[in-house]
Amino acid sequence: MKAIRGFTVHTVLPEKISGLERLAANLRWSWHRPTAELFRDLDPLGWEAVGQNPRALLRRFDRAGLARLADDAPLVARIREQAGELEEYLRAPRWYQALESPPPAAIAYFSPEYGISAMLPQYSGGLGILAGDHLKAASDLGVPLVAVGLLYQAGYFRQSLSREAWQQETYPVLEPAGLPLSVVREADGSEVTVTLPLPDGRQLHARIWRADVGRVPLLLLDSNVPANDEAARAITDRLYGGGGDYRLQQELLLGMGGVKALRAHARLSGTAAPEVFHTNEGHAGFLGIERLRELMGDGLDFETALAAVRASTLFTTHTPVPAGIDRFEADRVARFLDAGLAPGVPTASVLALGSDTALGGGQDVFNMAAMGLRLAQRANGVSKLHGQVSRDMFSGLYPGFEAEETPIGSITNGVHESTWVDPRITRLTAARQFTDEELWAVRRELRVQLIEEVRARLKASWLDRGAGAAELGWTDAVLDPDVLTLGFARRVPTYKRLTLMLRDPARLKAALLHPTRPIQLVIAGKSHPADEAGKQMIQELVQFTDDPEVRHRIVFLPNYDMAMAGTLFPGCDVWLNNPLRPLEACGTSGMKAALNGGLNLSVLDGWWDEMYDGDNGWAIPTAPEGSAAEDRDDFEATALYELIEAIVAPRFYAHQPGQDPEQQALPGRGPVPRKWLAMIRHTLASLGPQVSAERMVRDYVETLYLPAARSGRVAGAEDFAGARSVASFIREVTAAWPEVVIEHVEAPGLGPDPSLGDVFRLEAYLRLGGLSPAAVQVEAVQGRIDADGQLTESTRHPLEVAGDLGHGRFRFRGSWSLERAGEFGYAVRVVPGHPLLASSAELGLVATTG
Repeated sequence: MKAIRGFTVHTVLPEKISGLERLAANLRWSWHRPTAELFRDLDPLGWEAVGQNPRALLRRFDRAGLARLADDAPLVARIREQAGELEEYLRAPRWYQALESPPPAAIAYFSPEYGISAMLPQYSGGLGILAGDHLKAASDLGVPLVAVGLLYQAGYFRQSLSREAWQQETYPVLEPAGLPLSVVREADGSEVTVTLPLPDGRQLHARIWRADVGRVPLLLLDSNVPANDEAARAITDRLYGGGGDYRLQQELLLGMGGVKALRAHARLSGTAAPEVFHTNEGHAGFLGIERLRELMGDGLDFETALAAVRASTLFTTHTPVPAGIDRFEADRVARFLDAGLAPGVPTASVLALGSDTALGGGQDVFNMAAMGLRLAQRANGVSKLHGQVSRDMFSGLYPGFEAEETPIGSITNGVHESTWVDPRITRLTAARQFTDEELWAVRRELRVQLIEEVRARLKASWLDRGAGAAELGWTDAVLDPDVLTLGFARRVPTYKRLTLMLRDPARLKAALLHPTRPIQLVIAGKSHPADEAGKQMIQELVQFTDDPEVRHRIVFLPNYDMAMAGTLFPGCDVWLNNPLRPLEACGTSGMKAALNGGLNLSVLDGWWDEMYDGDNGWAIPTAPEGSAAEDRDDFEATALYELIEAIVAPRFYAHQPGQDPEQQALPGRGPVPRKWLAMIRHTLASLGPQVSAERMVRDYVETLYLPAARSGRVAGAEDFAGARSVASFIREVTAAWPEVVIEHVEAPGLGPDPSLGDVFRLEAYLRLGGLSPAAVQVEAVQGRIDADGQLTESTRHPLEVAGDLGHGRFRFRGSWSLERAGEFGYAVRVVPGHPLLASSAELGLVATTG
């Protein structure tokens, strides 16, 4: 019989166990193992059936079941203990609260995706996982972040394979009522909504969901509300779905709607308004336009509002290639702005912020990363190498300066240990003193755990592909717990080279089937639905893994997500990464493996470029610069095979001195490999602190958040006197700069044979075109001279004003000691100088002698 009406019955917990609701509502359970274990122990089978979702688990209990829980005295005591511990975690001062200088009371963090837990699939890859780890580490440190994102109704796609091994995508719809989310409401109980005007008189409305990530509130905007028309309701349908107007509206909602959501949250919660705004990649760049709208609505002119916004904004770029940047047609952006999105803010000025021409693009292109950098006074890449790549990539925004002076620093990503480290490793290392045999045994346990999951997932995948259960008995013997296990799991764009391992299929097969030193491979990854080349790579790899001769030694697991990663990282002995250098911005998957005692086998790219030390894994050599693509891949694939065959596998299967060299030293069947275990010990001890997300967040606080807060306070104090000063300075110096000329430079007293320790004196005669000497910084640049006459390995020395020569002309002078021998040269340059500029290159203005 068909129901005539549906309704929802809400779970009401008995008072004795009411703490379960508070524990389920805060996502801290996703990394706090005692809380997760508490929920698991309520109903172990149910826990797995609901995808380890505490709120969904509680909804499975009927009244009698809840009463039984409330009558279990030890359980009640355990619940109260965990609930009390959570409250203490949320209230007690932590690292941030002990900072000496007054830190910002609140910091806004914007990201298009967040990887908090597998049961909240609001992420597609590394950017989202990084954002989730950032929030978790900020919570553990007490950093008062307020995060903003979008609630995607279908999240990112679920991946499966066809019989022909072609990736297929489905989009299961999320049910927010079963997730640890609550709607933000007004005091009268009505839903808070934010509204953006759209072209043609339409409007985009969004409700605000709140997720508590420990101490960090995460605000997620959802356009699936009755007030919207059908097209507007679909704006938050899918992560990175669609293009054109669809994608632009997502980013407008994230940035501009996100600021509106922050204001509503501060008003209703009574918490401080954010002092610092962190734009995690260009997708959220429109947040700066909304802030401009607010300030100009309060009476500031555009230049002053821009100075105030920039002072307190930082921008993190995650892409090492121009193709990874979101771009829109400038006319499309103008059409939306002219609909009334930012009244009072000149559309032409906004388009200038996103202009792509300085980066080699057309006048009709709006570049989201360019806007993000122009709206932020501070910027960073996500590894040291990526910082260098970013400075080169964006140097066009700062003409006249060397690429190395582009004001983009770097903070290397980190990973959240409590989320990614298996408890067996945690317990072992907490003991501090443990034997090689104990470490080896734990590593084997993790391998066994991985293999059990691999077999279950592989069988499920084959059933999805149309195989019958009767023909899948072979999956019960896939992989061997005593064989060297390599892992490779990540998104599948072409530059990550999923199929490099297949460059010589016969050689890979020989490594998999080696009689005494075999390897086995566990591989996973999703390709973007529109990336046909990536899908073809997956198909090629899966077709190789389908070969009955090797399918027990190499597997591809579809639908890579956080749940799979939880066993994959700990269970692999070696983590493989072979991108095209330098196209891996950071690549945190290898960090997660390292924290579990895995050794990295990787191209020197991203984080590995700076943290590889020769004892924590292996570096895959890269082809000489300028090599053709085919030659490059041949070279690097050959290097990979040789490392595995000649170094990695022999060390894993190494024998004890005095043992029979013919004896197979497989784990559990022979002596432990001491050198291998020494590398694991070294990795755990040395990489752990470096790859920690807590280290990363502390770096953000100390090098970016605190300086941005100080700049923002100075800019906004006394009716924005600081911002007005900067805006006035920029107008003055920009108008006068074409007249700034270095007329003459001399080095009085420089003899024909200067020696180490001699004092070098320099004088420069400048015409400043109406600027005062206080408006400029004059620098001598000294360095070695290359074959083209360019200065290299240069150092800079300030020159001070030494005389007013009249008519806007001044003499500057400086001196320093000669500390290095060799062939040197010098030059002089002039840059704007103002105490509220964060970098001499910030305005892109420079006058030089060369």
